[in-house]
Amino acid sequence: MLIKLTHAHIIGTIIAYLIGVCLVPLVISFSKKEGLVDVPNERKIHTKPISRIGGVAIWASTMLTFLCLVFMSYYPYGSLLSGILLGGSLMFLLGLVDDIYNLDAKFKLFLQIAIATLVYLLGVQINNVPFIGNIGIFSYPITLLWIVGISNALNFIDGVDGLAGSVVTVNAVTLAIIAVAMTPPNPISALIGFILAGSMLAFLTYNFNPAKIFMGDSGALFSGFLLATISITGVMKAATLAILLPFLVLAVPIMDITFSSLRRIAKGKSPFVADAEHIHHKLLHAGFSQKKTVMILTSVAIIAGALASLFMGTTAIKHYFMYIVAIVIVMLLLNFIKVLTKK
Repeated sequence: MLIKLTHAHIIGTIIAYLIGVCLVPLVISFSKKEGLVDVPNERKIHTKPISRIGGVAIWASTMLTFLCLVFMSYYPYGSLLSGILLGGSLMFLLGLVDDIYNLDAKFKLFLQIAIATLVYLLGVQINNVPFIGNIGIFSYPITLLWIVGISNALNFIDGVDGLAGSVVTVNAVTLAIIAVAMTPPNPISALIGFILAGSMLAFLTYNFNPAKIFMGDSGALFSGFLLATISITGVMKAATLAILLPFLVLAVPIMDITFSSLRRIAKGKSPFVADAEHIHHKLLHAGFSQKKTVMILTSVAIIAGALASLFMGTTAIKHYFMYIVAIVIVMLLLNFIKVLTKK
């Protein structure tokens, strides 16, 4: 199977990274000046106030990249793209307001459902499942559960420096490669994935331990929403077993939100009440450092992505490993530069 990556895919990734690297320091400076920082408490593992609106840089670099592609005549006009970018922007704004004013969990969930409903009406829908076919009236609740669930799942794992950003980067690249490997391919969904990966990699430049900035609800909800929607438009449109691949690709956030919700419900608590018993917390309590915890869970994401890519054929898995190796090299270089600048 031939996988064709367009100039937009490659250029979009590079532009998103370059814009992000320039924007993040500005966001850090602004948030400290305005007091938009995350203060340590008994549930947090950091010991000093840190900027909590990294989502501003992630969202802005993603949207500005699309604007650049318009000027460069690479913009892929197509169905569902506008709906995804609109829904993602609304989810980002919701998260940003929550970062600043700390919204009620139930009210926030209501608005997330409203945004997911809007995107559903614009055509981002799960209509078929293996062995059953068209699911009819169940399409709406299943689509909503997927979009809202994945959006919040990224928020759940954002508790260790570099963890959520690393997992999002790997997941975005994996979904992008699968999208162009599908028959027929979906280059638009792939483009969103590659651009998100570039924006997130730029954010990680300042988010590796010790972090200078957190993505906050704005970044987690925005990136989670994009992963959820491109998995629908780029993979789940296929009426084959490939529709199940997003469950494998997004294994880390799905496992965490599932076990966390079930645990809280079993204790008679609301699944929306935050605690310190997520998978990354358990690894930390087991004696692993923040960096080793990130390495373990990111490795799980990489292995899951490799299995999903292998399902699409040998060409897909080759492209997957090329991108993952490139990302890992960039991450190691960034970490190395960060260590050198401290000396």
